[in-house]
Formats: sequence, C-alpha cells, structure tokens
Amino acid sequence: MSQPQQPLKSQRSIFDPIRIGVIGVGNMGQHHSRILSLLKDVELVGVSDVNVERGIDIASKYRVRFFEHYQDLLPHVDAVCIAVPTRLHHSVGMDCLQAGVHTLIEKPIAASIAEAESLVNEAASSNGILQVGHIERFNPAFQELSKVLKTEEVLALEAHRMSPYSQRANDVSVVLDLMIHDIDLLLELVKSPVVKLTASGSCGSNSGHLDYVTATLGFANGIVATLTASKVTHRKIRRLAAHCKNCLTEADFLNNDILIHRQTTANYSTDYGQVLYRQDGLIEKVHTTKIEPLHAELEHFVHCVRGGDQPSVGGTQALKALRLASLIEQMALDGKVWQNSELSYQYLNPSKMSVSS
Repeated sequence: MSQPQQPLKSQRSIFDPIRIGVIGVGNMGQHHSRILSLLKDVELVGVSDVNVERGIDIASKYRVRFFEHYQDLLPHVDAVCIAVPTRLHHSVGMDCLQAGVHTLIEKPIAASIAEAESLVNEAASSNGILQVGHIERFNPAFQELSKVLKTEEVLALEAHRMSPYSQRANDVSVVLDLMIHDIDLLLELVKSPVVKLTASGSCGSNSGHLDYVTATLGFANGIVATLTASKVTHRKIRRLAAHCKNCLTEADFLNNDILIHRQTTANYSTDYGQVLYRQDGLIEKVHTTKIEPLHAELEHFVHCVRGGDQPSVGGTQALKALRLASLIEQMALDGKVWQNSELSYQYLNPSKMSVSS
C-alpha cells in the first residue's frame, strides 16, 4: 500500500513563514488576499483567477505573482484559500489536497453531498488541513452569544439572514448561499439531532433557484428553531435570537451587538404608597471585540496549518451543515414535511429519511 503524500509543511522549518495563495479573487477572494498580506508569519505568494485582468490587478495591489492557471500556483505554497464558484469547489479542492496543500474552501464545502464527502475523505487520507469558510463562527457576536447561552436554558432559536438581490452567488439557492451560515450556527449551539423539519420557499428572480426560504426545525432535546433567509429583501439583516427560560438574547451580527432582555418587576413608591415609577424589564448589553471575522478565521487557519490542529469548522462539520441544508432545500421545493419518530436518528445518514405529504 502506498503511503499518503505528506503535506508541504512537513518539508519546511517551523520558523519559516506559511506560504499561502488565493484561488479566485472576486467578491470574497480579494478580502482573503488583503488580510493574508497583513498577517504575521504569513507570505502571500500569489493569486489566481480565470479573469486575468482582475487577477493581475489584485496581484499588483499586493505585489505578488499572478497565476493564470491555479495548478501552477500549488508547487509554491503550503496552503491555499479557495473562493471560486460553488460548482468548482470540489475539483479545485481535490487538486489542492492531492498536491499536499492545506486548503480553506469558502462555504458551502461543495455543490453536492457526494462531492463534500470526497473532499473530507481526501483530506483525511492525505493528512491535509481542510477548513470551510463558515465565517460567522468567528464573528465576535456569535462567540459571546455562545458563552451566554452556556448558562441559560434555551427553548427556541430564531434566525433571520436577509439581503437585497445581487448577482453574487446566484449559482445556488438562498439556502446554500445564506441560510447555511445559520444552519451551521444552530448545529454548533444545539448539539442534538434534528427530528422534525418543515420548509417552504419561493423564487423572486430569474435565477432558477429559491430566493426566499423559511424552515422550522425540531431537535431531539426539545429545542425548536426557525430559520428565514432571503435574497429579495430590501434591507440587510443578520440576526439570531435565543428564547430562553429566563431571558431573551438577541445577537446582531452586522452591528456586533448582543442584548439580553430579562424580566424583572420593581416598584418605587413614596411613603404614602404612591408609585413613582415601575421597572418591568432589564436590558443587558454584552461587550464584544471588534476583530474582523475573516481576519479571525484566517488566523485560525494559519494556526492549524502551522501546528497541525484540526479546524473548528472542518470538513466534517461543514458536511453536516450541507446535508441539513440540502434537506431543507428539497423540502422547500417539494412542499413536504419530514418527521423522524426515532430520537436516536442521526440526520447525517440521509439514506434513512422518509417524507410524508
């Protein structure tokens, strides 16, 4: 049996800068390039893009090499960030992992479950780092929200992720473009199997994909969650609310705010019993850091590449989110309800699913 190819990092000194390239320098890739050019102990080696003019422009801006074909970049780097259209995630990711290059792929991990499984298996067999760009995990507001909810009894979760329509990421539905962020966050917070799901959606453009979807999930531990994602809302919204037994906690990912609403009643009266004023509620504001989520995500990727640690959002976690997202998308298209009476069911095995009209 042949031995798996060793990652490039094993061939270099731990004191050398991590050499990184960016494949795809469009909407997200240009920001990857910007941040990588500033990170300590990182050398941005080069960028690649099918749009030669755009690629040369980004390469010139950060004074790095431009590679018209991304395969020519791979021998020069220890790691890459892939920000190409979703349909290309699998082919580009497989080329990188098979070349012994550690890989960060923008979400979703791939266009299909089979492709995602292939990437996860390749990363495991090649000993490569595979991280997926579920950037909201690194949002300071979510980091603090997670800490708050560890001491609360969560009853329900409610997420809204909405945007005006744009040409960006119009090759996938709103579920794979936007809702998948909140799906990943829910799975991280709840840590329990999904046992019931309903979903519905509509198309508001000529893209051929769902542009508005709402889904309701029931978990084995009793928590319920509602997700709404839209590409046709005339205001950008990124919010997650946790309805708890003793409070309501709201996280605004755009403004980096967390508010905790608690019910309390206190009357302040005069000696004659006349009420001067009444306090019916208390609002706490949780302070968060101002670090850019993508900056924190890329720092984490570099840390994993250098130390060999597994990413907090690796291929396995991203595959879970994709499986649930694919199920929600199918339910929204078919207008059916999925239920599972066995609480031990793991939705990670889609072959055991049943649907009812």
